[in-house]
Amino acid sequence: MTGPEHYRSAEQLLKLTEEGGEQMTADAQRTGALLAQAHATLALTAATAQLLTDRYVGDGDHINAWTKAGIR
Repeated sequence: MTGPEHYRSAEQLLKLTEEGGEQMTADAQRTGALLAQAHATLALTAATAQLLTDRYVGDGDHINAWTKAGIR
């Protein structure tokens, strides 16, 4: 997965966990939150690495993917 894909997965998992509410078991809510946190951490790692390596490169698909994911 790319950084933007991890970011979107984190958002989707959080939304599902929040919408599940009382219909989800406590274990399912914890699992959803932990998976969302893992994806968010991986997205942050990818974004940080990208800043370090692409400082002078300019525009590209891997940079535009962040814009499309809603990150600016």
